[in-house]
Amino acid sequence: MAQAVDRKVEWPCINPKKQAKKKSYQNSGIVQLTSYKVTKEYSFLDYIFGGLQINFTVGIDFTASNGDPSSANSLHYINPYQPNEYMRAIQAVGNVCQDYDSDKQFPSLGFGAKIPPNYEVSHEFALNFNINNPFCPGIQGILDAYVNCIKQIQLYGPTNVAPIINHAAKFAEAAQKESGAKNYFVLLLLTDGVISDLHKTVHAIVRASGLPLSIIIVGVGSADFTAMNFLDGDDGILKTEAGEPVKRDIVQFVPFRDFESAPPALLARHVLAELPKQITDYYKRLGIAPITPQFKS
Repeated sequence: MAQAVDRKVEWPCINPKKQAKKKSYQNSGIVQLTSYKVTKEYSFLDYIFGGLQINFTVGIDFTASNGDPSSANSLHYINPYQPNEYMRAIQAVGNVCQDYDSDKQFPSLGFGAKIPPNYEVSHEFALNFNINNPFCPGIQGILDAYVNCIKQIQLYGPTNVAPIINHAAKFAEAAQKESGAKNYFVLLLLTDGVISDLHKTVHAIVRASGLPLSIIIVGVGSADFTAMNFLDGDDGILKTEAGEPVKRDIVQFVPFRDFESAPPALLARHVLAELPKQITDYYKRLGIAPITPQFKS
């Protein structure tokens, strides 16, 4: 087969029965191999050992459907004795992702609330209220910013998700212009219900599907998450209203209630199960190999 690198190679197709019956029989056809290409399949760890950074971003739903944070029935209620569902999901997923991020600085955003100082509705604000520097130091930093934020905002609505996706996509778009496999982005979206801007969200996902970005949606509470399964694309290829399909599957949806009594590691394993393949599929699609590790002698 190696001969096909330089020239065409042929093999005759021989039928032993016909060959035994007819002296004039030569073959039943010719198989021609005009060329072939050997392609190496790189693994997720190949990219990680090559220095790929997984950049983790959090987007939190602060719409009124979560309930008054001062009430123990609210999904945003801060219980001094145990973390709420939002906090547990951040810890479970973030504790895994942070191991692949060297600086441990995570953009942390909220949407669907009235925020200080003017208390106008925002669908893209920093948990630390500094949109120019929304980074939180480590997973504990995200949780601290979340607790501080919930005390200062007014839950409102609607549940518009597209602005947060577009925010993460801007960073991924900038990374795409870099040479080599250096930065990949993971957006963790935590929401309690039905998305209000579904068409815009689909458009944002389709646009982001060509970027180094994956989106993990964790449904918090007991709402109907049918639309989330639609975004996941497990029932078919996600398309915009105009018929434009996603370039690859980048969304993973998980309802938190399915793991409410399970250890955090089980939730993390489930929501991150598709991530390694999403990463390798992205770089394979563009023909980008891992950066060769530089070992010190």
